[in-house]
Amino acid sequence: MAKLVSNQCSSALVKLIKAPLPLVWSLVRRFDEPQKYKPFVSRCVAPGNLEIGSLREVDVKSGLPATTSTERLELLDDNEHILSIRIIGGDHRLQNYSSIISVHPEMIDGRPGTLVIESFVVDVPEGNTKDETCFFVEALIKCNLKSLADVSEGLAMQDRTERIDIRKLGAER
Repeated sequence: MAKLVSNQCSSALVKLIKAPLPLVWSLVRRFDEPQKYKPFVSRCVAPGNLEIGSLREVDVKSGLPATTSTERLELLDDNEHILSIRIIGGDHRLQNYSSIISVHPEMIDGRPGTLVIESFVVDVPEGNTKDETCFFVEALIKCNLKSLADVSEGLAMQDRTERIDIRKLGAER
């Protein structure tokens, strides 16, 4: 991320997820379908191929101080598991917002898990403090990361259960 200027705030959040990296990355990398795990996204339209510079129009669920967001894909690295986006428009107060989310393998309780790190930089809106702005954005990201964990862990558990059930069926015959 670039050097902060006086009217910006930045932070990084970390989440451990009890699901293997390929499963978590399969959700995170979907620039065109953020609603798969982001609870505040009601709809997303991302025409064209998924490539650097691609745009998406996101509709935000009611209850937040926004209804739409236009976002550009800045980086999608399937080898290093890094996704970066920049908000370039919409009816919200997150000006010059950019974020980077990276996904890393991590053993959790002896099982393959995932460490997710999301960092952001955003301008502090006039009338707000850096602390207020960071608190608001961090709350949104924490909610998204919790949802990512819930969805990923649910899918991982479902996958483990299905494999166990198949083995049981084979043993009973």
